[in-house]
Amino acid sequence: MPDTYAFLDESKLIDWSSLTTDLIESEISHALEVANAEIEEICGITSEEATFENTFLALENAGKSLGLGWGRIDHLTSVCDSKELRDSYNAMLPKVTEFHSRIPLNSKLWKALKAFAEKPEAKKLEGVEKRYFDETIADFQQAGADLEADSKSRLEAINKELAQKTQKYSENVLDSTNAYELLIDDESKLAGLPESAKAAALQNAKLKEKGTDEAPVWRFTLNGPSVMPVLKYLDDESIRKELWTASSNIAKTGEHDNTQLIRDTLKLRQEKAELLGQKNFADQVLQRRMAKSGSAAWDFSEDIQSKASAAFKTEIEDLRSYVSEKTGKNIETFNPWSLSYWSEKLRVEKYDFDEEELRPYFAIDKVLSGMFRIAENLFGLRIQNHDGPERGWHKEVKVYDLFDESGELLGYFYADWHPREEKRSGAWMNYLYTGGPLAGGGRDAHVGLICGNMTAPVGDKPALLTHNEVETVFHEFGHLLHHLLGKVDIKSLNGVNVAWDFVELPSQIMENWCWNRDSLDQFARHHETGERIPDALFDKMVAARNFESAMMTMRQISFGKMDLAMHIEPEKYIEGDLHETLRETIKECLIPTSVPSGVIVNRFTHLFSSPVGYAAGYYSYKWAEVLDADAFTRFEKEGVSNPETGRAFRECVLSKGNSEDPMDLFVSFMGRKPNPIALLKRSGLA
Repeated sequence: MPDTYAFLDESKLIDWSSLTTDLIESEISHALEVANAEIEEICGITSEEATFENTFLALENAGKSLGLGWGRIDHLTSVCDSKELRDSYNAMLPKVTEFHSRIPLNSKLWKALKAFAEKPEAKKLEGVEKRYFDETIADFQQAGADLEADSKSRLEAINKELAQKTQKYSENVLDSTNAYELLIDDESKLAGLPESAKAAALQNAKLKEKGTDEAPVWRFTLNGPSVMPVLKYLDDESIRKELWTASSNIAKTGEHDNTQLIRDTLKLRQEKAELLGQKNFADQVLQRRMAKSGSAAWDFSEDIQSKASAAFKTEIEDLRSYVSEKTGKNIETFNPWSLSYWSEKLRVEKYDFDEEELRPYFAIDKVLSGMFRIAENLFGLRIQNHDGPERGWHKEVKVYDLFDESGELLGYFYADWHPREEKRSGAWMNYLYTGGPLAGGGRDAHVGLICGNMTAPVGDKPALLTHNEVETVFHEFGHLLHHLLGKVDIKSLNGVNVAWDFVELPSQIMENWCWNRDSLDQFARHHETGERIPDALFDKMVAARNFESAMMTMRQISFGKMDLAMHIEPEKYIEGDLHETLRETIKECLIPTSVPSGVIVNRFTHLFSSPVGYAAGYYSYKWAEVLDADAFTRFEKEGVSNPETGRAFRECVLSKGNSEDPMDLFVSFMGRKPNPIALLKRSGLA
């Protein structure tokens, strides 16, 4: 065996070009051997020998090398997909899944942990050690540590099968998305489309060697920055319909159809929940989150829905009247491919506001530098470009250093912002390495990353983002700060390793600075003139903020209820027309359309691209919106740029990870429990 391993290299910043697929099987096999040996060592601890250090803390450190290597490989599948990578990843996935699944089902390991748990010393634990002790015991019990041997065996098999099916689901979404293109060779058909979108489509075609300067071609794909402007602005309804239909059919037909994988996954999750003594998978997942149960999450969603219902009906009627007036036809239902188009027309007319007017003020580099300055001021930080030789997995990736204002290095992070065919859709944050206290004092640096699929640069112009994309950048940066500012001495309790209906608080609260005049002035500057957003345009932007907010609320509620319904009563969705049954489930949240609206379940990667992910937890976005809107009222009261308030949020929330109960963390910042009225007011619904 080699002396060094590329994927297992413990350096914070590595040479990503050295992580070649031919190394995966041998290096992960080695890491598995080491990890299994570490677990076996704990299993050999006798009752007399058992201490917190050689049982619980030893478990915390077991598999460290495996986690590091597999995390890098898993990340590469998201940003550098290839057949060779898939083959190597899928060859090792069952073995890695089996290792992790067996930990809580290992009776010898559980016995060793309980040997310490039953000692008087266990009752004397305090602080983060007590939290880790309690969380570990609960993790094992929730994962089936007390099951009989045959049930444990079946649970292992379920976990392995879930890992394989959800990986295939993810691959199908990517392949189905990449399988489609729409080529337009007649520029007159692009009437209404913003120049930025046209230029991007022209550049995309050239990159694919489609068309020439004399006979140009415009290429459209199903990636968000390509399809969304078409649905929102393009006058040609036939083209909007074609792209909407293609988008609705992602992973829904042919060889990439995910329908059966969804059903298989629902069955396996329900069986897993029943094995673990729960009524359904939602209850199994949520028992230690803030909601506590599937029914409580459902009731929360119903409550928000009821508060938005009247405004939702009013907004539908307003849009119907507007379309009827403009078309001269009595519109009863909307064509789904025209909803965004007519909504944008109404917004422009109602507020004299076109989102595209903002795009020149959001050059991505200025957005990033301004966002960094805001975070530096609020949280006491310093962020700079990394000047070492290390680079990322692609030439577009940038590396940054994050320092405390005292000069202490807190961590590094990568940023990867634009679409590529080998990169999955959406935006996300992840952590590559979690630091902790060093033996000689001080703390080890963290490493994280943020990725997105934002509007790409065209020609020699900078990438000009929409305001919504700016919000997404701030959102993912909030997740990143949660990781990089963590000061939890036990790594598995650091940063984003919190209850998933709390994890969106740090990300969503950051979006508020995208709406504040003073903070916008730090980065929203015209890319050619350097001028800030004109007052009149800013006023229109703010006035239009809650345009169709009830529709957006209902959209989020529909996703959350669809998710919960499938995981509370999966038997309803196993047979028959999956999409029609789901539409019936969420019909009160849907805008009436001429043809059935899509329910995105076949490309709902949040729910089905990993064994758990956001399954039974999508309601968390709206739940955390309640937390973020309420928490931001303190910033509004004390000053949105007030460093004392920012440092209080860093201390009470961002640095604490899962070292305390999430409700206690919220109360420590606000002095009380959350009040939903702030969200309703912000959304114009109260």
